[in-house]
Amino acid sequence: MDTQPIRKTFNQQLTELRERLLYMGGLVESAVHRSLRAALERDAALADDVVDHIEPEINRLEVEIDDRVLRLMALQQPMAVDLRFLAAVLKVGNDLERMGDLAVNIAQGTPRLLRQPLAAPVVDLPLMAARANQMLRSALDALMTEGVDLARSVLAADDEVDGMRDAIFRTLIEVMTREPSEVERSVALLSIARNLERIADHATNIAEDVIFWVEGVDVRHHFAEGPPA
Repeated sequence: MDTQPIRKTFNQQLTELRERLLYMGGLVESAVHRSLRAALERDAALADDVVDHIEPEINRLEVEIDDRVLRLMALQQPMAVDLRFLAAVLKVGNDLERMGDLAVNIAQGTPRLLRQPLAAPVVDLPLMAARANQMLRSALDALMTEGVDLARSVLAADDEVDGMRDAIFRTLIEVMTREPSEVERSVALLSIARNLERIADHATNIAEDVIFWVEGVDVRHHFAEGPPA
């Protein structure tokens, strides 16, 4: 009986890459959710979990995924759509790692809020975080299913998150103008909103990469060309 391990096919390895990215994306979603809870609920232990455990695992996965991609490029010499997919994976891994860093930024703002009296939030940051995480989930689903329409819906949702950021900024500026004692707390909340908006931007980057992979169309900065001949 042949006991030699069966060599994985190129397609199997591509499927594994998608699965690793999906797992990495799930960790990013968790990091964003937990970091916001840590800040708004003043939970230093939850913030430490994001910084000490979740984010390092996200970093490790980026290195692992990059290594897998480079090996496939070197050994398989993929062409056309497969090459575009591998290029997209490298960029998606980087975007996910940056989203993990932004979640850490939110978590690290917890001490600033701990210094402030407990008060009801004046802006809906959980809703903004939920929208950003939904964009990430949709972008990763598009990556798994080659769903260009789903990817394009992520691009449209980015404007909604930008609008939420702008509304939050206006509200907090009014609060600081009216109540100088609220300045430090409001600045901390502004920082969270800014990080959430950047997380949504990275989800948009992922959706753009999916469109380029599937259709060969570059939609970054509203620039689009037809698929390569």
